[in-house]
Amino acid sequence: MSTLVLHQPVSRTTLTPPPHNPGLSIDTARPGSAPIPNKHLSYCPPGPAPGSSQQVPATPPASPPSKNASLQTLSILYPAENHRKVSDRPPIYSIDAVTLTAATNELATQLFPDPKLVFPWLHGLHSENQVQLAFFIARRRALRITPKCFRGITIVKVGGDLTRSRLKGAISADEVLNVDCGRDASFLDIDPRDGFSVRNFQIQTTKMAMVSDIVVYGDDTASKAQIQSLAEKFAIAQNTWRVKNGNGDPDTPIYHTFIISSPFEDFEKNHPDMIAIDSQGQSTGKVMDFFQWERKEMCSMSKASEIANNVWLGPTPDSLLCPPSDDDPAFDIFIEANDLAQAPDFQTLKRIGELSYSAPQHLEFPSSGSIVPQTHGKSGTDPLKLMCQWMRKLANPSTTPEASDDDENDSDGDIPMKQLHPQSRRILIHCTDGYTESTLLALAYFMYAEQIPVHEAWLRLHCEKGRNFFAYPSDVALLASLQPKLVPSLPLTSRGRSHVARDEPPWLSRIDGSLPSRILPYMYLGNLTHANNPDLLRAMGIKRILSVGEPVNWPKHQVDSWGARNLLFIDRVQDNGVDPLMKDFERCLEFIGRGKLDCTATLVHCRVGVSRSATICIAEVMSSLGLSFPRAYCFVRARRLNVIIQPHLRFAYELLKWDEVCQMKRGQGVRRELEWGTVAREIAALNRPYAAR
Repeated sequence: MSTLVLHQPVSRTTLTPPPHNPGLSIDTARPGSAPIPNKHLSYCPPGPAPGSSQQVPATPPASPPSKNASLQTLSILYPAENHRKVSDRPPIYSIDAVTLTAATNELATQLFPDPKLVFPWLHGLHSENQVQLAFFIARRRALRITPKCFRGITIVKVGGDLTRSRLKGAISADEVLNVDCGRDASFLDIDPRDGFSVRNFQIQTTKMAMVSDIVVYGDDTASKAQIQSLAEKFAIAQNTWRVKNGNGDPDTPIYHTFIISSPFEDFEKNHPDMIAIDSQGQSTGKVMDFFQWERKEMCSMSKASEIANNVWLGPTPDSLLCPPSDDDPAFDIFIEANDLAQAPDFQTLKRIGELSYSAPQHLEFPSSGSIVPQTHGKSGTDPLKLMCQWMRKLANPSTTPEASDDDENDSDGDIPMKQLHPQSRRILIHCTDGYTESTLLALAYFMYAEQIPVHEAWLRLHCEKGRNFFAYPSDVALLASLQPKLVPSLPLTSRGRSHVARDEPPWLSRIDGSLPSRILPYMYLGNLTHANNPDLLRAMGIKRILSVGEPVNWPKHQVDSWGARNLLFIDRVQDNGVDPLMKDFERCLEFIGRGKLDCTATLVHCRVGVSRSATICIAEVMSSLGLSFPRAYCFVRARRLNVIIQPHLRFAYELLKWDEVCQMKRGQGVRRELEWGTVAREIAALNRPYAAR
């Protein structure tokens, strides 16, 4: 007889909300309003470094900057002499709200420089970091030269309080400047001194500030002297940086510092699209917020739906994020799955069932991954089966035979339960993100209610019920061991196992608990393990494979049965920050599109399923749904479930360039929703809580 043991899992998630640092995030939610979604950062191997025993990536390093690197972005702020000068030493200029609004709007319509002109400089090439330098530039020192093609705009708020009176893209001075150095102010030395990384999103704000005009402003609490003082520090830092990095080149761009002469209320009254957070600390909704958009997409993706009669699965209700509609059901019982919960006993369940008739009731149940099977016998009823019995009796009272209080055991040795009330209850199984902690209970109940084996429940819950879920490997073993108890209608073998166990599909033993992530109805995102399980893919309705940089390892008969036209391999693309991918976007999206027309789904995969393949999926979402890169990024990020997508810096930059292509294809003028420095800053802020785990 299989029994269950509850245990506290290794710290896989936290109930503590993400740190509320206004200098790092444009999240406008109140601190503590939402827990961190249960995700994790995967390691993305970059490929062998030059000089290793393995082969160097076949794609050569990026070309040195060409003569076109001197072609700089146009700006209303340049030349600065067109604007009023308020200080000579150091030079500082003044502009009003109208001019800043026009300058940022013009910048958003300028095409981004070609990636080969700004990489690998954006990766961060510190002179003492021999690993990073050796990988990207070897002996070609020219690649370390700062590109001359940028002229951005960096907006800095005096005081650094970004929880109120925040302009679009505004940052605090200490994010980019050594503010305590007085007349010796300089930009932060943010290029990493050691290690190797192609995902240095956290340094991009400072990198862009170095090649931008600086605009300093304050709210109604900032004095003119404070604004002037901070502007002087930036002007000094700009001059210091030019002397250090210009190497005497007269063509080195000169960047300037500006002060906003208009009060913040002028922006609020006449330029609302420039306001991210108003003077009262409220989000205006005029500026895309990564954190809030990801939560919105998460809510949309995992919205509560009925998986069995009167039993629903979804996220924990949040009226602020997802306001209830008239179509939403009124639930009688809320079952929250979380890591800290203990399984309720029979008496607790009976009491809650009786109380639910008069008012909604709440209870908890252990989360996915926190229950493991044991092979030895133990008296009593397994908590998972007891829970399923109780839920089914409440959800379907008219079809569930009553049990007598005098009975000690039912036919299969479990504790009997009396009919609590003839009226059915609506039950919601929920957790923060709508799938992680609640997957085990949902799958178990689906097996029990439908009387189907675990492999069928796996597919039907995903394909038929449209639910995305993430189970842990221990959940796979647990559900298989409990199958004879949860599905007694299946015939048993002489050893007491379900007869269907002998007929389990081969793909079941090869999954680690996770399925490929459904990004769009016709496009899935997964890893190499998923790709090398073709029987699972076929069972899910996936009939096309797009392999990005990592070929599948299939026997010849599998390749022949799928057909060459349904397999596409994008070669010579490693996750190394060097190999471009944008050149393959059109070919990849055309392949995905053919599957869409054939009403078949395509699996897009690389090795881990977070960088190269995620980049292709983001490109498809941008193209098919008409979303900007920031919104498409959050769309895919939410649907990749527990694994955080991590396109590296060059891929993210290429996706911003792809945004330009998509807009032009739609006959629109090019207009970026957010600039590169802001996009990179917010990606870094989104990932920071997970990197600290």
